[in-house]
Parts: sequence; C-alpha cells; structure tokens
Amino acid sequence: MLKDASCPRAIGIDFGTTNSVVAGIAQDGAPSLVDFAAPGGSASVFRTALCFWQDEVVPGAVAHEAGPWAISEFLDFPQGSRFLQSFKSLAASRLFDFTNIFGKRLEFEDLGHVFLDHLLHHGGDALAALPDRIVIGRPVRYAGARPDPELARARYDAMFARLGRAVHYVYEPLGAAYGFASRLNAPANVMVADFGGGTSDFSIVRLQPAGSRQPSVPLGSAGIGIAGDRFDYRIMNHLVLPLLGKGGTYRSFDKTVDIPATYFHDFSDWSRLSLMRNRRTLDELNKLQRGATDPAAIDRMIAVVENELGYGLYETVGSVKRMLSTQTHGRFQFEGPGLSIDADIARSDFENWIAPDLAEIEATVDRALAKTKLSARDIDQLFLTGGSSLIPAVRCLFERRFGEERIAAGNELTSIAHGLALIAQADDLDQWTVKDDDEG
Repeated sequence: MLKDASCPRAIGIDFGTTNSVVAGIAQDGAPSLVDFAAPGGSASVFRTALCFWQDEVVPGAVAHEAGPWAISEFLDFPQGSRFLQSFKSLAASRLFDFTNIFGKRLEFEDLGHVFLDHLLHHGGDALAALPDRIVIGRPVRYAGARPDPELARARYDAMFARLGRAVHYVYEPLGAAYGFASRLNAPANVMVADFGGGTSDFSIVRLQPAGSRQPSVPLGSAGIGIAGDRFDYRIMNHLVLPLLGKGGTYRSFDKTVDIPATYFHDFSDWSRLSLMRNRRTLDELNKLQRGATDPAAIDRMIAVVENELGYGLYETVGSVKRMLSTQTHGRFQFEGPGLSIDADIARSDFENWIAPDLAEIEATVDRALAKTKLSARDIDQLFLTGGSSLIPAVRCLFERRFGEERIAAGNELTSIAHGLALIAQADDLDQWTVKDDDEG
C-alpha cells in the first residue's frame, strides 16, 4: 500500500490493454503500488474492464463499474449488462467513433472517464488527492492495423483531462527501464521488451546505476501491434471458431458458398465481441443458420453472442495459455449455455500458431537496434516484462539472439507503473517524455 497515501508527491499510471496499475511516490521518496480492495481480495492490478447496466431506480439512467467490480457485476447479471474489455486498443482506430450503450452514445474519452472515475474511487485514500506530477504510460506503437497516433494522442488528452492535472506521457518500456536501473551496479545498454495485451514495445536505454551522477539516456524505441491478445486469438481461431462455423458453408441462391470470414472478425478483439449482441447482428446470424450446411455450428455461435460467453471463453483461453507456459500440454475446458468444449492443446501446436507473430516481433526488435545503430552484441542486458514474456517461445527468441545470461525478468505486471512513478519525480522528467508521436 502506498505510504503516506493521502498526499503522494508523484504517481505513474500504467493504463494497460488488459490490466492497469498505479504506483505512487510518498513524501519520503519511497515508491509503492496502489492496492485495490477488490471483491476477490486486495490486489495492485486493476483489470481494464467496464460493465454497464440499466439503473433500476432512475428511469433511463445507466449504471456502471470498472475493474474487478465490473467483472463481478457482469458475472452476476450477464444478460442485462454490457461488458467491455481492452477498450484501450480502440484509441488509435478511426473505424471507432462511438459505441451505443442502452441508448447512450459513448466515445473513447467517455469510456475513459468512466474507467478513471472508478479507478480513483477504488484507490481510496491513495488516490484521493492527486499530485501535480502525473506520468502516463503509452505504447511505442498503438494497437490496430492502421493506428493513427495523432488521434490516439487527442483521445488520451481528452481522457486524462479528467484527472484535472497536467500529465506527461512516457513510452511504457522506458518506465520499466527506469525502474530496472535500481538493479544495476555499472552503466549498461539495456533493451526493455514490454509485452502487453495489445502491443509489444522495445526500448533501448543507456542506463546508469541508481545514485549515479551521470544521467540515463533513452536511445531508441520500436513497437508493433502484436501481443497477448493476438496470441489469445490464435487459440480462439484454431480451437473455438471452427466449432462456431468458421470454414463452413451455406446455401445462397442454390449455390453452396463459404461462410464469410467477416462473421468472425469480432472474435479477434475482446472489446468488440460483446458489441455483437444487437438485433441486426443476431438477425443476420439467424438467417445464416437457416442456410448453413452445419446449422448446429451457427447455433453455437448465436449462443456465444446471446449468452455473453465471450468473457468466459477468453478467460479459458488465457488460462490455457498460462498453462502452456509451464507445461508441454494444456486442456481447454469450457461449459456454457449452448457450447461445450473439452480439448487438449500441445505447446508445440500453440507455438506453430503464433510463429508468424513471433517473426514480426523479431523484426521489430531489429528495427529498435537499427534506430540506435547498435547490434545485439552491444546490448549488455535485456529486461523482459509483461505477461506474454513468460511464454517459452517468446523468451527463446531473446535467448537465441542475445544469450540467456543477459536476460532478466520479474514483476511482469507492475514494473512499468513502478518506473513511471520514479520518472514522475525525476529532475530530468522532460528527457523521458514523448515529444511527438512518430511510430516505432
């Protein structure tokens, strides 16, 4: 818990695709994480999720929650609520203007305001009085096929204006790098590899040991919109979607044609899956079911949409992915209204599914090195952070390129927020902030 929580002198906010974390610097200079008294027990990780439902007391009003409280509300009343995850991945998308929730039009910054209001509330005394120095982490490259960094910056500005303070943006891996400096006893060229939910970001920094009179210097960064969510979708695509009709056919004007892949696009993004439960989409699916060669498969797809099974499916996907990080085989077990799955997955199959993604990630590492005019031999240490850094195939990529002896890890979910808070109180804060939005 944040010491002297009523008056932190600086805070860092790691606004993540899957999880968000807040760290603060107390008046005595001690950094620590903000704890949240969540329904399942106190935790420093706040799920980046929102749940909306119609207020039973005030006609026309919409109630809402965020974080683990949003998950709890959704699980208690899935049929009467709208559950959104990973909305950060929409920040740079020009295809997203707004979402309509129970008749209310909500733009990105509106979702952000709801999220921040609950984050601050559940932070209790630790976040009751905000300091003047606030640092927000941002990805080197935003998620999405054609991310617009200027649009994302405008949306971030509008979202974090809710804090009522000026904010400073710092690349997320630089936050982790700054915190990592406390481990060093000599100057070093350090590459930080940050594997989030929506993006994988890489920053190279010339770090000085803690207490050194010489400043640490950011050298270069690169990023790509491939990370944990993409790995999750690979499991979904290969194991679940074939049971929902992907790869199947239907009858149209006396011809048998393939079911369009567009029906399955929303399954690739947690934030869009819950948006499928609308009259137009369900009418299209019912029409497709009547002409499908395998109508039972489309019935299962309709069950996923109507019964809001997306959350449970992706929780099962995440559980299997974590299992495959420590075991050579995992078991996918899911039971819900209209859908039952029990299947084994070999780690080797998963690694084959994500092989194209790993190749793009490795090419991004090369871009980061090229920007700094350094080679792999010039990197003294690597710091791997983020949940997907625990995947053996991801770690193997860096062991092969840099050598196992140079790799460090730890605090995979909280290292960025810790470093951002340290940067927030630094005298050379301006050196670490994002000056423009050139993509990595």
